[in-house]
Amino acid sequence: MTGAVEDLLRELAPRVLGTLVARHGQFDACEDAVQEALLAAAVRWPAEGVPQRPRAWLLTVASRALVDHWRTDSARRRREVAAALDPTNEPPDDPGDTLLVLFLCCHPALSPPSQLALTLRAVGGLSTAQVAAAFLVPEATMAQRISRAKQRIREAGGRFEPGPALGVVLHVLYLMFNEGYTDLHRPDLTAEAVRLARLLYRLVPADAEVAGLLALMLLTDARRAARTDAAGQLVPLAEQDRGRWDAAAIAEGQALLARTLGSGPVGQYQVQAAIAALHDEAATAAATDWPQILALYDVLHRVAPGPVVTLSRAVAVAMVHGPVAGLAELGTLDDDARLAHTHRLEAVRAHLLELTGEPAAARDCYLRAARMTASLPEQRYLTLRAARLR
Repeated sequence: MTGAVEDLLRELAPRVLGTLVARHGQFDACEDAVQEALLAAAVRWPAEGVPQRPRAWLLTVASRALVDHWRTDSARRRREVAAALDPTNEPPDDPGDTLLVLFLCCHPALSPPSQLALTLRAVGGLSTAQVAAAFLVPEATMAQRISRAKQRIREAGGRFEPGPALGVVLHVLYLMFNEGYTDLHRPDLTAEAVRLARLLYRLVPADAEVAGLLALMLLTDARRAARTDAAGQLVPLAEQDRGRWDAAAIAEGQALLARTLGSGPVGQYQVQAAIAALHDEAATAAATDWPQILALYDVLHRVAPGPVVTLSRAVAVAMVHGPVAGLAELGTLDDDARLAHTHRLEAVRAHLLELTGEPAAARDCYLRAARMTASLPEQRYLTLRAARLR
């Protein structure tokens, strides 16, 4: 399957699923039908060419699959056959259909890992194997998790209103964005998270946290082009060529943030967006307003405390008060089990030890961090940092 066809199918999948769910209301059956349609397209389109109306083609094939599933109900079958097999009966492409799927994937009956896994599968367009790789579990395990998630949605009635789930949806979109941003080979996943955040912002423009999340995504993803060098190696923020940053995305994020701050209760996404804006506004790394960033991390710690916030705050403390103070802040996380399976604590510790003039200790931490991450680019980066300290 060509890259162009794969990209098109990933774009169309949540829209087709949303249309079917809006029409029939059975998420699990509709999702299975869409997967069958995607498989058929993956086989036929590269050989026969992409149809003139690819969304209508997928809708027709998926609807036929649904009819087949429902064949025991003859009355419904006749009714659905009439609608499904008419290629001219294509409903308008409503962006809200994708949001409907997103809210269903974030149903409160599901655990947070299941919400994210189902969102990556149904909205992000990842295969079960790709979702499994993102979670570092076997494909069979992830298939079971996704199947159970769809079963729980079915048991809960397969319907869900946006209002109560907004915070959950924001969290899942945030995780989805981070998954794409961390994986240098998945810019499409990041772009999909931004697209959905835009849709959500149009749906609830008065919600400050929705606007804050969109601003955060724009201000962060603006640096994507500068995150790697010509050899594909990771480049840390302080060493990036800021001329490669996306000025239009930064301007849009800043304008959105300016309209948002003060318009409602301060939340974690607004604060994180403000921190990202300060990084983006600095003409050089040396010009970064670290005291203001540290002040914002203090706010973030009150609004949304957690080990990742403490970890990031430790870097700001080091930049304002020196690396020794930053290392002392890191020490508070040594016994936090939530960081036991991530490389980030050791990577930050290595950086701060390097700043204090302890190359041997820094090298050990870099190598330990490299062994803890599953990301090849991060492994290479951390190993190279360690090699420089020989």
